[in-house]
Amino acid sequence: MNLDNLQHVFEPKLVTEMQQFGTWQSFKEGDLIMDYGKYIRMMPVILKGTVKVLRMDENGNEILLYYLSSNESCSMAYSCCVEAKKSEVRAIAEDDVELIAIPHVKLDDWLCQYTSWRNYIMRGFNERFIELLKSIESIAFHKLDDRLVAYLKDKQRLTGSSVIKASHYLIADELATSRVVISRLLKQLENSKKIILYRNEIKLLPAFG
Repeated sequence: MNLDNLQHVFEPKLVTEMQQFGTWQSFKEGDLIMDYGKYIRMMPVILKGTVKVLRMDENGNEILLYYLSSNESCSMAYSCCVEAKKSEVRAIAEDDVELIAIPHVKLDDWLCQYTSWRNYIMRGFNERFIELLKSIESIAFHKLDDRLVAYLKDKQRLTGSSVIKASHYLIADELATSRVVISRLLKQLENSKKIILYRNEIKLLPAFG
């Protein structure tokens, strides 16, 4: 288990304990990591790749909450572990993902023992809270075309690629709208020479900005 990228985040002794008690797991693109209604017995710390976290409303509609990338973790998973609650979110691998699963029995112990772990947990809650506020603000105050552009830019930032692998159905689900509306907005961007549409792929051109 290679945790070299965590050396600058946590004390050496804590990294050693992570290697001792944690479980290395890998997932392929599209694999389910956490699901609704399941008890969570571990907290995932992402080592490689990107994970998207979704929430479903009472009507069965899903919306994207946030992404997790290298060295990040899901604060909601931490909360469910500590309180022994069932998950209210779904986490899916956006690409090939490697993570270390920290058992729930160690979470509180490390809060008392390691300053870096306490700071990591608090920072994670703060970052996820800010991202959720941005999501609420986007839904409440921004037009859907602006949200779509922001969505594509987030994908580009996370993957480091100008080619976004996503179907119109997937984008519609994550932005809580219909495929027809997304297809129309994407076509407008293509007509403006900002993107090129392929089957389940979108190429962002320099004019996309």
